[in-house]
Amino acid sequence: MTHWKDDRIGSAERGENPTVLARMRTGWAVIGDIQHLPGYCLLLYAGKASHLTDLPRDERARFLLDLSLLGEAVEQTCRKHDPEGFRRLNYEILGNSWEHLHGHVHPRYHWEPEEFRYGPVWRYAAQRPAPQHAFDSRHDALRNDIKDALTAILAGPSAP
Repeated sequence: MTHWKDDRIGSAERGENPTVLARMRTGWAVIGDIQHLPGYCLLLYAGKASHLTDLPRDERARFLLDLSLLGEAVEQTCRKHDPEGFRRLNYEILGNSWEHLHGHVHPRYHWEPEEFRYGPVWRYAAQRPAPQHAFDSRHDALRNDIKDALTAILAGPSAP
């Protein structure tokens, strides 16, 4: 049997991916396997694309809007969970490790070490995937709150 991490999109479609938060218009909102920075989430494009520019412009706009809506839910939740520590969000679309279109939403915190606080999260290098940061049941409340916030945002009226 294939592990859900070996087919993240297929496992989301089959209801086997435990990181899924919601199905959005263009893809799957998921909480990250790594919770080095609590609330880290991704939007996995549900179609076939490697680059953002592989998509027609209207689909690009929908993908970027979905990514921003996921970010809105992450920001609301992280402010609630850590009101003194939450600082901002960073968004990234990379694709160097997994050549499938996906966007990252990184919460950033005041409590991060000074040498990492103002650069990209990738500067943390080997510290990020350390076993103590793996997504597991310790993150259930955070995951559920992000999911609830995202559900409310998706159900609400469209903002200009």
